[in-house]
Amino acid sequence: MKIALIHEWFVVLAGAENVFGEISNLFPEADVFSLIEYLSTKSQSIISSHKLTTSFLQKFPNVKNFYQKLLVFMPYAIETFDLRNYNLVISDSHLVSKGVITGPDTLHISYIHSPPRYAWDLQAQYLKEANLDKGVKGVIARLIFHYLRIWDQVAGQRPDVLVANSKYIARRIQKVYRRDSHVIYPPVDVQKFNLQTVKQDFYLTASRMVPYKRIDLIVEAFCQMPNRQLVVIGDGSEMSKIKQKARNAKNIRILGYQPFEVLKSYLENARAFIFAAEEDFGILPVEAMSCGTPVIAYGRGGVTESVVADQTGVFFDYQNPKTIIDAVEYFECNRFDPYLIRQQAEKFSAERFRNQFSALVDREWEKFKRSY
Repeated sequence: MKIALIHEWFVVLAGAENVFGEISNLFPEADVFSLIEYLSTKSQSIISSHKLTTSFLQKFPNVKNFYQKLLVFMPYAIETFDLRNYNLVISDSHLVSKGVITGPDTLHISYIHSPPRYAWDLQAQYLKEANLDKGVKGVIARLIFHYLRIWDQVAGQRPDVLVANSKYIARRIQKVYRRDSHVIYPPVDVQKFNLQTVKQDFYLTASRMVPYKRIDLIVEAFCQMPNRQLVVIGDGSEMSKIKQKARNAKNIRILGYQPFEVLKSYLENARAFIFAAEEDFGILPVEAMSCGTPVIAYGRGGVTESVVADQTGVFFDYQNPKTIIDAVEYFECNRFDPYLIRQQAEKFSAERFRNQFSALVDREWEKFKRSY
């Protein structure tokens, strides 16, 4: 049986690449297709043993520095892959991977991280944050998103089987594509983290510094809580804005990007991990719980499926500094068992993902064979 694995791009290693890595380990003989690939040599382990095919976008000079601006070309690019000789195609998709074209004798299973948020329900928010909500640029951006929505709705019908990374995303898939999906939570390498029962007196947030992560709200909240310490780890387009908000706050330390071992140490020792984004799933909150660290999170999105209120963490209802302050105060009035928190995190282990995903592929392949 010939197998192809489809991934949007290999530029940095993040949550989607962790999922792909686990899938590729299940199918070491599979060929890999991606729009572009620019991983550093050290990071190429997830694809080093596979034959890799990239799209024509790879030929653009220095494309790794502006590939996201090539959005309008990506639907066409993903359709150029020739998959006629493959029996099984597995895509993991947050944008266009699900849109590969396969024939009637090929089973296509797509793991959906999310329908593209900026093209659907969060379009207005993305356009405003990118200053593209007015003028000629705004018109052009809306036309591109209109085209992308039409293509994306069609592309969502192409896979034979859809897998959502959370119940939250399953609802979005139903809304956008009008299709049912299986739910298999992403893999979290729980074993990389040590349970730490004695915590230090600081709170932690860590993330890419991009608008929807709402790190600014967390920093604003702690500016109003000068007796509580906050450590911020991460880098990105919002860094200057975050530093400006915290410029007079002696209780806030902004460390920027940190290697895994440093992040791991802070996750293990933090009093609590604070998470203000509405995420599809949210890997970092589960990694924090792997350390026995409670989570204080915005109560929407996939995090509501991993964090148990008043057992492994606390939720706040609105994305504003006041509700974060209230949640921190409520958190400090309660006790949390680090052993129970670790047990909850283990429900999302990489081993669990591999078992569930391989069982789904076997089951769907048997159904597919019986259909012809």
